[in-house]
Amino acid sequence: MATSVGQGKRRGGCKSLPCFSQRQGLYFVWDRSGRKPTFLLEVSPEARLCARSNAGQHAQMTADLEKIRILAERVTVSEGLTLVDVELKGGRSNQLLRIYIDKPQGVSHADCALVSEQMSALLDVEDPFPGPYTLEVSSPGLDRKLVKPSDYTLFTGRRARLVLREPIEAQRVLEGRLAGFEAGRVRLDMGSGVRELDLANIVKARLVLEN
Repeated sequence: MATSVGQGKRRGGCKSLPCFSQRQGLYFVWDRSGRKPTFLLEVSPEARLCARSNAGQHAQMTADLEKIRILAERVTVSEGLTLVDVELKGGRSNQLLRIYIDKPQGVSHADCALVSEQMSALLDVEDPFPGPYTLEVSSPGLDRKLVKPSDYTLFTGRRARLVLREPIEAQRVLEGRLAGFEAGRVRLDMGSGVRELDLANIVKARLVLEN
C-alpha cells in the first residue's frame, strides 16, 4: 500500500478498494463503500529523507506511548472528536504511529487532516521519537476494536468477537451480541444464553461486520 500511495496518483472508479491521493506529504486514503476506515498518513521529514545517521539515537528508548496518548487526547477533545486508540508499531529506525479518532456523525478526511497536522506540530515540539516515524490518523472502521470499558455499553446490541486470556469451558475466542457492561463485567449474548466475562480476562475485542 505504501508503494501505491507514494505514487501520488488518485485512482478513479474504485468501489470497495481504497483510493489514494497526495498533498504535500500527506497521504489521504478513503473507502467509498463506507465499510473500511478513512485514514490519513503523514511521513516525518526524517523518514522521507531516510533514517538519520546519528548512531547515538539507536541507544535511545522507543517513543513514550502514554505521552503521545495524552497529546492525542488533548487534540481530539479540542476539536470535538473522540480518541479511540493509539498504537505504536515498528522498530526504532522507523516507527508507525496510528491514531484512531471518531465522532457520532462519522469521521471525515478533513478531521483526519486536522488531527494529523496538529499532532505533527506537537510531536515536533515534544520530540518523543528517537528517529523517523510515520503518522497515520484513521477512523476506527465498522469492525472497530473495543478498547475502553464504555465501548461495551456504547455498542450494546452489536456483534463482537472477544479473545480471552484464560479460556472458559475450553474456549478462548467467543462471539456474540454485546448485552451491556456493569461492575467490571462484560455481558455477551451467545444466542444460547448470556455470559458474564471479567473485563480483565479480555485480551482483544472488536466488533463484527454484519450483512
